[in-house]
Order: sequence, then C-alpha cells, then structure tokens
Amino acid sequence: MLRTNLGQRIPEGMRDLLPEEIALQENLEREVLVLFQQWSYQKVLSPTLEFTACVQPDVEQVDSLYKFFDRDGRILALRPELTTPIARLVSTRMRGANLPLRLCYGADVFRNSSVRYREFRQVGVELIGADQELADAEVIALAVEAIACLGLKNFQFNLGHMGIFSGLLLEAGVEEGFRQKLEEALARKDMVGVERLVQQSGLPERVQELLLRLPHFHGGEEILDEVLDWSSLPTIREAVESLRRIYRYLNYFGVQEYVSLDLGILRGFSYYTGAVFEGYVAGIGFPVLEGGRYDSLYADFGVPQPATGFAIHLGSMLELFPLPSIAGVDILVYGSDPQEIIRLSRALRLQGKKVEMVLETIDRDAAETMARLKSISEVRLAGEEVPENE
Repeated sequence: MLRTNLGQRIPEGMRDLLPEEIALQENLEREVLVLFQQWSYQKVLSPTLEFTACVQPDVEQVDSLYKFFDRDGRILALRPELTTPIARLVSTRMRGANLPLRLCYGADVFRNSSVRYREFRQVGVELIGADQELADAEVIALAVEAIACLGLKNFQFNLGHMGIFSGLLLEAGVEEGFRQKLEEALARKDMVGVERLVQQSGLPERVQELLLRLPHFHGGEEILDEVLDWSSLPTIREAVESLRRIYRYLNYFGVQEYVSLDLGILRGFSYYTGAVFEGYVAGIGFPVLEGGRYDSLYADFGVPQPATGFAIHLGSMLELFPLPSIAGVDILVYGSDPQEIIRLSRALRLQGKKVEMVLETIDRDAAETMARLKSISEVRLAGEEVPENE
C-alpha cells in the first residue's frame, strides 16, 4: 500500500541522520565519554520510557512530555532528560553504593517543545553524594574540558547561584503567587513580563531595583562584593561565599578564564538548589550545555543525597563540525555462482576486508562500473583463490 503524504514525512522536531552525520555524532560522543572516564565517571543507561511519576517536569518543562498509556492504563513518557531517571536508578538499583558516585551517559532525549529539534542526543555526568564546592568545581571544569576536547575554540561559560535570587525573595517576604509568576516569567526569559510583574508588585523600590538588575548582573569575582552590599541575609551571604569558593577552585583547575559569573542564570527553580551554569559556543544562540547543583531531587526517591552534574546537547552542535569521510568498501565481489560469491566474500571478511557482494549476475565491465560509482577500489570475480593474509 502506497504511503500517504504524511506517511512519507517525519514528525516535527525529529530528524533522520545520514551515514556521515551519524558517524560525526558517534565520533564526538566517543571523544567526550573517553574524557569522562578519565575523570572516573562510569557509564550507565536508563530506559527510553519512564513512568511519568518519575519524570515530572519542572516549571520550564510543563507540557513538554511525550506521553503514552501502557496496556495497564499507566501513563508513560519518553525521557525528557537523564538526570531524573539516573536518580531513580541510583536510588533503587545502586542503593547503598559507596559515595560519591560518578556516573556518565550518552542517550537520546525527547521534549515536545517549540525548539527546532525535539529529539536530540545528550551526553553528561552526575556526581552524587558530594556537597562540597570542590564537587561543583569538578563538574564545571569537566564541562569546560568536554567542550574543549571537541576542538571548539570560541566558547564561554556562565556561572550563577540560585540562592542569591531565592534570598532576595525571602528577604522581601513575597507572596507565593507572585513568586511563582515571577519564576515562570524568568524561566521563559520573558524580561518584559518580569518588569511588569515587579513594577506591579508593591515591593519596596530597592527590592524592585535589585530584582530587575539581577538578571543582567555579570562579571568577574569583583561583582560578589557588590552583592554582599545588597543584603546581610545569611542565605545570600552563604550563596555568595559558596560561589566565590567555586570560582577560585576553577582557577586551580586551569579553566577560570572560560567562566564568567552571571547572576542572571535563573532557571529550574523547582530543580536546582545551588550553583548553576551554562555553556555557549559561537554560532549557536542558546546554551549547548546546562548544569548545576540539585540537592533536593534524591529525597523525592526516598534517598536524600546532594548531587550536581551537567548535560551537553550534543545533537544541537553537529552543524558546527565538518562531516567526516566514511570509510568505504574495500572489495566488490561479483560472479555467476552465488555459492562462490558467498565463499569468496566470507574469506575476505575473515581477513578484515570490507566486502560488498553483487546480488545479480553481471560481467566484468559492469562490475568495474559499479565499483567506480561506489568508490570501491578493487573488484574480485567469485571462484578466484584467496591468497592467505593478503
């Protein structure tokens, strides 16, 4: 039956990968995973499908799940990210493991959103069971090295802390309804909406000024001293000093030059609890890497643990790299006797050759024409003897 027009297309946000494209993606992923393993991270993999009870989205991912019903009527979802499924995995199958755990992954994720791609490859790490600032610095330094190992030169990381924004709201004593609306607007990066909400809030003028300034406040370590002038609230002071220690550790790792402090990284309010960071590369107008500390997640699975990590949106970066040449076939085997064609092809493959069999009977001229069109350098007639270890 002839497929309809719709049957010959793919859903919006999905894409096919041709041989050269999949080779590029696999090469990039291999480079990054080798680096992760050098830092003592071990690879794990969760199912493509999870119960929605596991992968409940935060405020930034509302309605972003691809949902299904199984035969028992339970709601399933394609995983929108890997951090939460890995938290489930660690809390069940790895419960009682020696901490800290260093885990990494490479897998496809699915988000039903308005972005260009709704299925894309992610690679990332999770450092579980460590609450020290040195742990935050480790994953940030590893993130920088991961982008660098891909051969990219023009990239920049921004580092912030959720505690500063949360502290300001706490000090101002804002109502929960206003806080939720403000967080949603910030998550959408709707600065016009943020300004309107703040101006209509009735908050003290100084608090309004700080809330509007915070998303645009970035620079080096010197900006932290100015933040301390804003408030003496312990929550804010602790966040500032934590950020200061992380930033100094990055200098020891030799990556501080790639990282700027940016107090405008305000996202994942129901998810991130401490330091948060983003990585940008020239030519792409959105973060290709996102990460941070999420100390509350594991409590949802009954095993409270501090944790931090990041994910690289590898699939969104493919267009930055030239497509590799695909290693072609070494030998084309043709002939009139299928048994001899198979025999010769098997013998050559046992010697490590890449062999393509001609499935129809053709003569030498036709075989050579086929080989030329397919860029195959050698043609063999079935029935020939195969020299040993040629």
